Amino acid sequence: MSEPVAQPKPSAVEGIKEASRRLRGTLAEALASDSPTFPHDDGTLLKFHGMYEGYDRDSATERKKQGLDKEWQLMIRARIPGGRLTAEQYLVLDGLAGRLANGTLRATTRQAIQFHGVVKGDVKALIQEINAALLNTIAACGDVVRNVMALPAPVKDAIHAAVYEDAALLSRHLLPRSRAYHEIWLDGEKLPDSGAEEEPLYGATYLPRKFKIAMALPEDNTPDVLANDLGLIAIVKDGKVTGYNVAIGGGMGRTHNNAKTYPRLASLVCYVKRDNLVPLAEAVVKLHRDHGDRSDRRHARLKYVVEEKGVTWAKARLEEYLGRDLKDPKKTPAYKVKDHLGWHRQGDGKWYLGVPVPSGRIGDDLPYQGGTTLLRTALRRVVETFRPSVILMPTQDVILADIAPADRDAVEAELRRFGVRLAQDLLPIERWSLACPALPTCGLALTEAERVHKPILKGIAEALTRHGLEGEHLAIRITGCPNGCARPYNCDIGLVGRMPGHYQVLVGGDLAGTRLNTALFDRVAEADLAATLEPLFAAFARDRKGGEGFGDFCHRVGIDRLKELAGGELEPAE
Repeated sequence: MSEPVAQPKPSAVEGIKEASRRLRGTLAEALASDSPTFPHDDGTLLKFHGMYEGYDRDSATERKKQGLDKEWQLMIRARIPGGRLTAEQYLVLDGLAGRLANGTLRATTRQAIQFHGVVKGDVKALIQEINAALLNTIAACGDVVRNVMALPAPVKDAIHAAVYEDAALLSRHLLPRSRAYHEIWLDGEKLPDSGAEEEPLYGATYLPRKFKIAMALPEDNTPDVLANDLGLIAIVKDGKVTGYNVAIGGGMGRTHNNAKTYPRLASLVCYVKRDNLVPLAEAVVKLHRDHGDRSDRRHARLKYVVEEKGVTWAKARLEEYLGRDLKDPKKTPAYKVKDHLGWHRQGDGKWYLGVPVPSGRIGDDLPYQGGTTLLRTALRRVVETFRPSVILMPTQDVILADIAPADRDAVEAELRRFGVRLAQDLLPIERWSLACPALPTCGLALTEAERVHKPILKGIAEALTRHGLEGEHLAIRITGCPNGCARPYNCDIGLVGRMPGHYQVLVGGDLAGTRLNTALFDRVAEADLAATLEPLFAAFARDRKGGEGFGDFCHRVGIDRLKELAGGELEPAE
């Protein structure tokens, strides 16, 4: 008889989750204490309640020299399925940013809102006011299903309505069942035996890592559907959504110098009718729950299960969970990404306006955005006056929806009055760029992203202009570390923080998010980024074929030739 195979020891986080009494830990006691921080184990559990604890990294060194503690603060994320807010909800969030956070709101790449700079003593009040606005922060972070993304355009047709309805349904259904959130933050009634609560989907230790869902159309892949653990591509017949092609195993995060970690685009596995969507989603979550790596959190995402065991194996497991065979995916046209900035008809006689938000940061007089724009004030005035719905876009921008034709000029004039740049003022590379928060609020950042977004784009735009390429549509995404929150691995140019002031440069993805890019150089100084890329722009202008995009050109030419064009003196990629 053979010896049983030894199972890897679970990570410490698995023990914290199992002992947490369904995510309670000692959060209530820590919240009532005078300490400016939460204990370590509770810091892990905070994520399931929608927040991360950290400190201001700008001031940390100087405060240490002075013998002072760090400036501890929290990032709190509101869960907003499909990014849709009423005017009243948006105004509540805006008010909280001014009273209980750092004076800014941040629209994320997952259609949520983040508050930064929240001190521990204000957390409960902020969460209670978010909930009073019929929103919450439950499962906005942590090893659970995160905010469900959907099409941002408020087009009034059966297709867009169905996709949003299904996104909201999945968001509700896949929430944890624990009442810990309500007990701790909302003063809900405590259950007599909270440790015995059932989590029928998640179990005692929840998922091995985070789980992301996005829903899109082939003709509008703004949500970047293939970058998710579960991507759902709507199939339309006779003007109605009949079901979804199902793609699993996508994810952007990786770790420098760790070959076990890598970005991956989701693989198509099947087609599912609308009325079977919830059981299918549950089955994919169970696949991650039961087979994800619980010993190594850097290797714990569903993408590694799918990549290492294979799509055929994964589909067979899903069929076992469901108790039936799955149908093959339907054929679809090539993916595209629509530009939702500027004015667009909704289909009901009203209009929506896509407003650019650099790096998603909604604030006033921000130095790294030029210091002359009162974006937060402008949006608040427009929402107060015209009462539009507000939709957060996967591109970190904001849509003001349901605007009457007679109000278009007044809305635009109000935004202009506060210095807001609108779609027609942007270069194409500004329209499609993303940047994560990075320093000073993210504890994982190796270097800057949001605060260098503007100068990096300026240098690249100047290089493009010198070769007659100023009108090119290409996506540039900047992250302060390799975890990939701004999705830098499936775009034309990805800039990934490598060390202070330096970035890994990746090229060859595409604007539609259907191809991964490849590392060109491993460490390029911020000041040298435009000069490093310029020889590639020159070759692109000279040798492109037809309407070929920059990412397509780089993919066709190949990484070896691109390195030759960029010069061999820089350190090559790992």
